[in-house]
Amino acid sequence: MDKQLKMRAENVNFFYGKHQALKDINLDIPANHVVAIIGPSGCGKSTFIRLLNRMHELLAHASLTGRIYLDGKDILSNSIDSVDIRKRVGMVFQKPNPFPKSIFENVAYGLEVNGVKDRQFIEEKVAESLKKAALWDEVKERVQESALKLSGGQQQRLCIARCLAVSPEVLLFDEPCASLDPISTRKIEELILELKKDYTIVIVTHNMQQAARISDYTGFFLLGELIEFDKTEMIFKAPKDKRTEDYITGRFG
Repeated sequence: MDKQLKMRAENVNFFYGKHQALKDINLDIPANHVVAIIGPSGCGKSTFIRLLNRMHELLAHASLTGRIYLDGKDILSNSIDSVDIRKRVGMVFQKPNPFPKSIFENVAYGLEVNGVKDRQFIEEKVAESLKKAALWDEVKERVQESALKLSGGQQQRLCIARCLAVSPEVLLFDEPCASLDPISTRKIEELILELKKDYTIVIVTHNMQQAARISDYTGFFLLGELIEFDKTEMIFKAPKDKRTEDYITGRFG
């Protein structure tokens, strides 16, 4: 396997009961790059990224065939712990979902759940994670206040900090700006571009301009199939498949 690849989906099929949601997906995710997943609603985008950290296992009547590799090892193997995978491959959801706790407790949560008891280490990790999420300067004087007092954009960056605190290697973003205003969206986009220096990032987005701005590679999904995957510039300027062209030019979707 190519050393520059962080993750790889190989011949992946996914079913909700008898309904096939994904059909024979093959997709490479290079390390320290941003991969955007685009396509109309219901095409399998969010379903796909949930497979990358085995969140599908939380669903009843779901089944998967194929292989998903992280650093060359199949994460679907029975010998690999799903909890460990979710530490290495973190997820940020569409709507900010801070816990009804303080800002500090939100970021420290994952560390404490994983048995970390060293208070100084936790405090340093919380500050480091908030800095990486570009939130520290805005909250450093009030980390003991409720996270629910933060604005929507700040809450989303807090959720990113919470994810970063457990030292993941891959970050999955499921439409992270869908409920945010343009200014907050720009901050999240700038943050993603900064984070790719240290992390591999996969983002689901309905926003074509966003995909074009921040991603290195783009995959176009339609009706559960990966229609096309290429460098983002090629997808938007010279797509090989007419269905891709029709979607990005607004003829449907």
